[in-house]
Amino acid sequence: MTEGTTSTAAEGSDTLTRLEQEGEIAADYLEGLLDIADLDGDIDMDVEADRAAVSIISDSARELQKLVGRDGEVLEALQELTRLAVHRETGDRSRLMLDIAGFRAKKRAVLAELGAKAADEVKKTGEPVKLEPMTPFERKVVHDAVAAAGLRSESEGEEPQRFVVVLPA
Repeated sequence: MTEGTTSTAAEGSDTLTRLEQEGEIAADYLEGLLDIADLDGDIDMDVEADRAAVSIISDSARELQKLVGRDGEVLEALQELTRLAVHRETGDRSRLMLDIAGFRAKKRAVLAELGAKAADEVKKTGEPVKLEPMTPFERKVVHDAVAAAGLRSESEGEEPQRFVVVLPA
């Protein structure tokens, strides 16, 4: 039994080290990008929910808005490029999350509230609620909020029109 516990702890440590390495590679890549674009920003790294999380923050969030783009479109593209940079270095597919100027954090709060409200509506009416199409990140936040409210949800449709349906218990 002790041997299994040690193995699990070592696996957890290896995973953390791998995710920290992903964060370091991503930070280096993003620092180079900031230099090329002549933008000021600090890189913050963390590990959240079994994935590396990297944030670019600045005193002048307005300046970083260029890297977010309309409704996060540029942010999504930069996240994919950063994941590719990590993949090139490690050979492993990355699930790294990138946030710029707190855009995703704010969006997460709004989406969690949307999921909670949809769950409340389903509890009141007993009828499923279909939400607007969302990105995978957005759907995950809504699914988590619905689960926290004690209901279940499913994604339906094909990308980019995939959406969440909140279902009665």
